[in-house]
Amino acid sequence: MRKYIVLSILILTVVTSFAQQTFKGMIMDKNNPKDNLGVFGANIHWLNTTIGTTTNEKGWFEIPYDKAYKKLVVSFIGYRTDTISVNSLKPIHHFLKEESILEEVAISAKKQATSRSFLQTQNVFTVNSEELLKAACCNLAESFETNPSIDVNFSDALTGTRQIQMLGLNSPYLLIAQENIPMVRGASQVYGLTFTPGTWVESIQITKGAGSVVNGYESISGQINAELVKPFSDNKLFINGYGNLNGRLELNTHFNQKINKKWQTGLYVHGNIRKEKFDNNGDNFLDTPLAEQINVMNRWQFTDNETGWVSFLNLRFLDDRKQTGQLDFNPEKDKRSNTIWGSEIKTNRFDFSGKLGYVFPELPFQSMGLQIAYSGHDQESYFGLRNYEINHQSIYSNFMFNSIIGDTRHKFKTGISFTYDSYDELVETTSFGRNENSVGAFFEYAYDNTENFSATLGMRLDHHNLLGTFITPRLHLRYVPWERGVLRTSVGRGKRSANIFAENQQLFASSRQININGSGGNIYGLNPEIAWNYGISFLQGFRLFDKKGDISFDFYQTNFENQIVVDWENAQQISFYNLKGESIANSFQIETSYQAHHNLDLRLAYKFFDVTTDYESGNLSKPIQPRHRFFVNTSAKTNKKENGSQWKFDATYNFIGKQRLPDTSLNATQLPDYSTGYNLLNMQITKVFSEKFEVYLGGENMTNVQQKNPILGSENPFGANFDSTIVYAPVFGSSYYAGFRFKIN
Repeated sequence: MRKYIVLSILILTVVTSFAQQTFKGMIMDKNNPKDNLGVFGANIHWLNTTIGTTTNEKGWFEIPYDKAYKKLVVSFIGYRTDTISVNSLKPIHHFLKEESILEEVAISAKKQATSRSFLQTQNVFTVNSEELLKAACCNLAESFETNPSIDVNFSDALTGTRQIQMLGLNSPYLLIAQENIPMVRGASQVYGLTFTPGTWVESIQITKGAGSVVNGYESISGQINAELVKPFSDNKLFINGYGNLNGRLELNTHFNQKINKKWQTGLYVHGNIRKEKFDNNGDNFLDTPLAEQINVMNRWQFTDNETGWVSFLNLRFLDDRKQTGQLDFNPEKDKRSNTIWGSEIKTNRFDFSGKLGYVFPELPFQSMGLQIAYSGHDQESYFGLRNYEINHQSIYSNFMFNSIIGDTRHKFKTGISFTYDSYDELVETTSFGRNENSVGAFFEYAYDNTENFSATLGMRLDHHNLLGTFITPRLHLRYVPWERGVLRTSVGRGKRSANIFAENQQLFASSRQININGSGGNIYGLNPEIAWNYGISFLQGFRLFDKKGDISFDFYQTNFENQIVVDWENAQQISFYNLKGESIANSFQIETSYQAHHNLDLRLAYKFFDVTTDYESGNLSKPIQPRHRFFVNTSAKTNKKENGSQWKFDATYNFIGKQRLPDTSLNATQLPDYSTGYNLLNMQITKVFSEKFEVYLGGENMTNVQQKNPILGSENPFGANFDSTIVYAPVFGSSYYAGFRFKIN
């Protein structure tokens, strides 16, 4: 099947290249070459004729051609009118220049808080800063509450850590990047999303299914990329204060300073603290951990529009501390005590990243870039009498060159990458250490006929010291069968080494015995995880009562060639072993968005998951995974007054269906086979007083859903039945918060 798809692309490309019955070209903006943006709506006609056309959304045009036509006239409001000599059918790429003297024209349009692209070949969903302000969004892990494509769950009953899922698979199968540099991986897999404050995020791009080969070979179910605020465009001063009734206080400050015409720097400081103890369910354990975090980032931006150079440098330091366990636990005297159960998780992390890009001034469609990053992650933790420590040093580099083949309908990206990871782990009394390094090269070809078909074919070859030499193919197709209708399909392969302890740290907060049933693999005695992802989606835009809307259908399947099975079907143990049989994750989603009024937006979604794995005990559905989810989000606001004041109202409703629970038949406290479904409601009201100041008030889990007995054996935490990992619903119950935002441009 894959061979036929690739062959079809090649045939279409050849036919399109030679079957030119008309003259084609692309019109672009000379003042914005780095983004390679086409001019939409430019007028094109042959000189001294009535034969003309206009450019499409991508800046391309197609016009009938005759040998008698020699001069092409290009015009657009606010730009110089140009006359171009045409001597052949070779497509042209022409750049318009602004008139030297222009009257000021003000154009206003509503920026969508969330958007699906009709033009991109991949299935990409973009979340901008306005959407992030609809909820508390204290950190990146909490930034997906209003997004139906991402599921947010609590990983356990003690740490309060939120884990995200997409296409029915946990976050380790996602490539999570920060400005296209892999960020949440290795040691940071569980807590890494909480290390990026929400106010630092400018936008988030979510790609379903197989992603680009440019970013590596590890992604399996999709990619998430967080773009940070830029010193050149961020506010000169920004202050955000936040507090909630479960004891959390937070402060964010941004300071941006222009050094000169080309250099700008920003200092971003985040701090949060929780000192109050809560035990609403009466099990003598903290419902939410005591916590402290200080997070500082210094960001430098260099931009030279004249020469085409742009660069970013980031330095960041993080100190994060969590304490959880029984109410009376005091780490100064009860640390690793066998009478009072307690836990501490201390993380220090240092990050450096740099990006250097160059756009060729005379060839705006051609560019090159270099990405480099280093991170040092040091975590010391214990869970009762169990120790877990990990030190992870990581180096990442990626060089990329972009250009075209003939004309901008045929683009390509190519480059080389290098990664190095050093792991040093202590699991109870056993040390695990390894070094991983890989060198890879990639090539990605993109074809766009400018009308109704585009394709992206990527391939990378990597040599890894533990995983061997392997190829990673990715293919994306896009077809427009009719107006505002987009059909996409994708297929791709991913490969990764599983960090079984770092990715499953919640399992230390139990009395389960840990078993690794390896079979000669290079990492913990286990083999690498390999999976194919297949996807198809359809997006249709529409107008109803003269208002815009869209509806989409997605179906994705992830089929594992090998998976590290995390088996906790025996209540007394947790086992890791290579897959023997099948493991398949099917995900179906239907979603619709509608702008019912210029100040009222609605979004509804339904998701169905069928995720099954062959365990040693038989084929079972994934535990703590609802098969059905229903989502509703509504946003409303009043008209903005002259002084900038405005009211905003946001509400998000989720129905989470029943979930299969792991087998607890060997425990003294036994759970049913399935949990019951429940409803969640989050709401927020924002009062904007001016362009500089606003306050907000909100509630999470306003339906006050609380899981009963989230900690099994809590009365005897050092006994054989203690288990805090089977969490399928909120532990804390309702939580209300308030905050303010102040900014100076």
